Amino acid sequence: MIDKLIEKIKKTHAPIVVGLDPMMNYIPEHIQKKAFAEYGETLEGAAEAIWQFNKEIVDHTYDLIPAVKPQIAMYEQFGIPGLISFQKTVDYCRQKDLVVIGDIKRGDIGSTSAAYAAGHIGTVKVGSKEYMPFGEDFVTVNPYLGTDGVKPFIDVCKQQKKGLFILVKTSNPSSGEFQDRLIDGRPLYELVGEKVAEWGRDCMGESYSYIGAVVGATYPEMGKILRKIMPKSFILVPGYGAQGGKGADLVHFFNDDGLGAIVNSSRGIIAAYKQEEYAQFGEEHFAEASRAAVKAMAEDIDSALKRNK
Repeated sequence: MIDKLIEKIKKTHAPIVVGLDPMMNYIPEHIQKKAFAEYGETLEGAAEAIWQFNKEIVDHTYDLIPAVKPQIAMYEQFGIPGLISFQKTVDYCRQKDLVVIGDIKRGDIGSTSAAYAAGHIGTVKVGSKEYMPFGEDFVTVNPYLGTDGVKPFIDVCKQQKKGLFILVKTSNPSSGEFQDRLIDGRPLYELVGEKVAEWGRDCMGESYSYIGAVVGATYPEMGKILRKIMPKSFILVPGYGAQGGKGADLVHFFNDDGLGAIVNSSRGIIAAYKQEEYAQFGEEHFAEASRAAVKAMAEDIDSALKRNK
């Protein structure tokens, strides 16, 4: 799957992943009203509004981007109806030939970790039949429990040719409370990065590993170090836009081949119509605002990479 992701990045010239992390206050009133008219102000109504919101954004951006990243918590909060909306979103994005990164941040051990892996990127047996429950192409994984928590995911990746993005240095302000702690004189995130590179050596695509890393755009100097530690790992970079990251901050996440990283923007794209820059589109044309935001982001990153050559 890493080879498909790279192929689509080359085709679109946009190393961008759109974070499909819908909050109800992002969803325009006309979509909510229509969903509530059909299902009432219920969990089902919220899930329908989310699905219709996602679908319109995907319809307006799929030709510009290689991938999407639905964050499962934004769907789980609406219970089973929310998970159905998550599944419909994943299926629809795959129909549009987008690479789907399930942002699930799972991390457990033994059979529990194996069950998470099977449910999201693998298959499960039911009697004589086999099913692919959620069917994402990549998932995010928390490595805090060590190899025991990651290996079941790696095993499924090898079987299914799927991929992982393992949390190494996250973009949130308090990430340093643990991730920056020194161990034998080195920050923990560097040691995790070395482990990611080690895990990835046995899961190589044509030029990059199926085992990637999450490194926040808000820490560009750390990204520069981690790029060297993990030369064959693709880096998923959150924190662009709404969290403060800009194209100029991202250049060191990429390798000399112009590849090696994919940058996430969530509310900066899906709620672009709420920003002053895109206010002229209005609520009715929210997805057109999202398309414009994708184009602007792609240009920002491309310009920064060209300046760095």
